[in-house]
Amino acid sequence: MKKLPIGLSDFKELIEENYYYIDKSELISEIIESGAKTILIPRPRRFGKTLNLSMLNYFFSKDEGEEGLFKDLKIYKNQEAMSHCSRYPIIYITFKDVKEGSFKQTLESIKFLIDKEFSRYQKKIDTILDTIDIVDRKHYKRIINQEASDVDYKKAFKLLSKLLTIAYNQKCIVLIDEYDTPIQTGFLEGYYKEIVGFFKTFMGAVLKDNDKYLYKAVLTGILRVSKESIFSDLNNIKVYTLLDNGFASRFGFTPSEVKNMLKDYNLSSDFKEVEKWYNGYRIGEYTIYNPWSILNFVDNKRFDVYWANTSSNEIIKTLVENSEDFRKDLEILLRGESVEKVINPNITFRDRDFHFKEEMLYSFLFFSGYLKYISKKFVEGEWVCRLSIVNLECHYIFRKVIADWITDSFSSRKLRILLKALVDGDLRLFERIFSEFVRDTLSFYDVGKNVESVYHAFLLGLLVNLNDYEIISNQEAGYGRVDIILVHKKDKSRPAIVMELKTIDEFEEETKEKALLSAINQIKEKEYISLVKKRGYYNIIAFGVVFDGKRVWVKTVST
Repeated sequence: MKKLPIGLSDFKELIEENYYYIDKSELISEIIESGAKTILIPRPRRFGKTLNLSMLNYFFSKDEGEEGLFKDLKIYKNQEAMSHCSRYPIIYITFKDVKEGSFKQTLESIKFLIDKEFSRYQKKIDTILDTIDIVDRKHYKRIINQEASDVDYKKAFKLLSKLLTIAYNQKCIVLIDEYDTPIQTGFLEGYYKEIVGFFKTFMGAVLKDNDKYLYKAVLTGILRVSKESIFSDLNNIKVYTLLDNGFASRFGFTPSEVKNMLKDYNLSSDFKEVEKWYNGYRIGEYTIYNPWSILNFVDNKRFDVYWANTSSNEIIKTLVENSEDFRKDLEILLRGESVEKVINPNITFRDRDFHFKEEMLYSFLFFSGYLKYISKKFVEGEWVCRLSIVNLECHYIFRKVIADWITDSFSSRKLRILLKALVDGDLRLFERIFSEFVRDTLSFYDVGKNVESVYHAFLLGLLVNLNDYEIISNQEAGYGRVDIILVHKKDKSRPAIVMELKTIDEFEEETKEKALLSAINQIKEKEYISLVKKRGYYNIIAFGVVFDGKRVWVKTVST
């Protein structure tokens, strides 16, 4: 049996080393036949984008192209397509590893990649330097000598396409892999505006109004970043998203391709289960399997979650944590049901507040491969899609990974509301939110025996987030030891808060009313309030808190 190309993205190595390969070579003819000068194909991560661009490079490249690599593939029978083999100078760059923490570092990484492309063609370009104008010659030498300015680098590929066209007497092909990686990182790291400013000129210069030197350009990524942000006024670009039929079967595996692969590795009997785990993607009207997961399943011969941890997914995490309504939708999705949402093919990062828009969250989840569409309709200029979780693998991601994000974000938002309600004296809201915390956070094991110390420690853990308040716990006050007192460190006009905690005594068949009455009577009888009065606080809120398992009640003491 042939070796499986797991993580292998160099097409030449894959073919020459006789790895198992599902033939995607007809992508080449589809590129050639497309009327678009620039083609953008966004696909989820690990769907073969880099390998496909490597294939295009080895097919079209005048220097690296090798017709023999394709002799056993479908494209070899297409004489018209093969006439383009080894014919073009190629500008080829991948941004998949440009994930720096600052714009300065990102720009240095991009400059390094541009320098490599220029160095690759230096000998060829040097032969025609005397034939080009003085301005281009100086620009070229500044880059080669690493003396170029940021402006020089923004226009570098426009210059390179011109020089290569002259040197080879043939228009160029530009291949840009994972173009949106630096943009997504810029959003997360706080330099989005700067990276978009660079790419707007960098992309525009080589792709716009460059017909004299550009034959085709092919870009891949995960998302289609808003045209207004990057591809401003670029009227020669054609985008093929997951909603479109174009190139739909060229990324990922079709059902017939998966069946053949399972047969080749004696795993045909597992097809039904494979279908449940890794099928379900919809690209245009095509059914597509996750290629990364299929390759790993065939290699390991066991079902597992292979795709979940191949990326940090920080933007998805940011979106989910800041969505007020997604928690309810998640429950629906996990039941195997669907939700109807507007999907926007143009992802806009204009500012950090964009993630509060539901449309952006669901667009991210869809185009990143977490959700599939069951049905779609174009209504008044918008795609309205009925969405569901793609398959069992994605179900795990939603159940474990995304559910954890929501729990964390829910706690963070609710904690802010809880603490504000407490210091504002809104005890009804405090009771309700605190009840949710106890219900969702404390396990039945922790509170099954109504241990008061567990509740006490849990509440103190929440209160430490009140940075402006001093927390007093189990300290002598009046004629006893008070459970919890809060006093503002600087402003004595702010309410001082006195709390007595109780749990219901199940052996004495105590009711919540009796327990609450016991708590407020203890505050009065032990004169806990006297401590805060001695410290100069006269705006006082005192109340009892009663716990019973995962239930909480509050009753105020009249002061």
